Amino acid sequence: MKKTMQIPFNRLALSGAEFENMAKAVESGAIQGDGKFTRLCEGKIRKISKADTALLVNSGTAALDMAAILSGVGPGDEVIVPTYTFVSTVNAFVLRGANPVFCDVHPGTLNIDEAKIEELITPKTKVIVPVHYAGVSCEMDSILEIAKRHGLLVVEDAAQGFNAYYRGRHLGTIGDLGALSFHGSKNVVCGEGGALLVGNGAFRSRAFYVREKGTNRVDFVEGKIDKYTWVDIGSSYIPSELVSAFLSAQLDSAEDLTRPRVRAWNRYFERLNPLQERGFIFLPEVPSHCVHNAHIFFIRAQSGEAAKALLASLAGRGVSAVQHYAPLHVCPMAERLGCGRRSLPVAENAAKCMLRMPIFASITDDEVDYVCDCVEEFYAGKHA
Repeated sequence: MKKTMQIPFNRLALSGAEFENMAKAVESGAIQGDGKFTRLCEGKIRKISKADTALLVNSGTAALDMAAILSGVGPGDEVIVPTYTFVSTVNAFVLRGANPVFCDVHPGTLNIDEAKIEELITPKTKVIVPVHYAGVSCEMDSILEIAKRHGLLVVEDAAQGFNAYYRGRHLGTIGDLGALSFHGSKNVVCGEGGALLVGNGAFRSRAFYVREKGTNRVDFVEGKIDKYTWVDIGSSYIPSELVSAFLSAQLDSAEDLTRPRVRAWNRYFERLNPLQERGFIFLPEVPSHCVHNAHIFFIRAQSGEAAKALLASLAGRGVSAVQHYAPLHVCPMAERLGCGRRSLPVAENAAKCMLRMPIFASITDDEVDYVCDCVEEFYAGKHA
């Protein structure tokens, strides 16, 4: 009988100081947001990312919502986005009345195909939103050149990109605005949380107002005014001190949480590459000028049927692999908006054929090897 291990898709990793920090926040008597731990987190994010401005917010979605407000898009404007992304990328702009224009992706990275962006630009286009899938950067030099040529803003969805880099620059700091996520599924977590990185200084002052419910409270706190008032649109985007206290500990261990994931990612690739060389599967690509954070390790089967069969086989062996997004252009909401009528074959194929393997900071070599054994045995049985 084949051995069986139970391997979850994700497993929470703690630095050790999370609960101590949270106790300190409670003891302070002020657990609402924008306190000591909020400031600590923002400083740590700035130190790691080298961002000029990092605003802690209550989710990656909130960071995208703020970016959409700051971009000034409205009804009738168009925003170019990859179809293979989480719905928050698009919702942020749709909520402002803008129309998403979906772009296909690269087969190796599943990032937006920069060679297909320019043909989608119209006089209504206002923003390009590159999404750094799996913590591997989009081709930002090309995207920035296109944006400059057409006078467009660039908002990076770097929800999966904390502690990952493009040509030495941290993801989310390269465009005008960038969104990070510290959701419980990410490498560095606090349950729900995120950050808005402001690369374009023209947005800095307004970003503080939008985050603080549209008020100029930040000027009051800094002693610039004697009372604050309503000056802009905005919402309640600041997380509580309990969340920030948890995240502060995680940020202190960002490298320690990333390093074992990278080791596991490399082990997966080394073990499964022979199956790719034999043409059974496709593995992810990481361009040489990108430093990724091993947020995701995925494989693509040759067909949707093979992917489903492999998924079922892994589940039967105790391995929690998962599939991922449906391309947004084929979703019911895209049909309602009238923006899903084109075929985008790379993303459509990826959605059918891709499987995400278990990867987390505490995954062991034995666990990675077991998953790889299960994949190898599946294909050995199919091609015996």
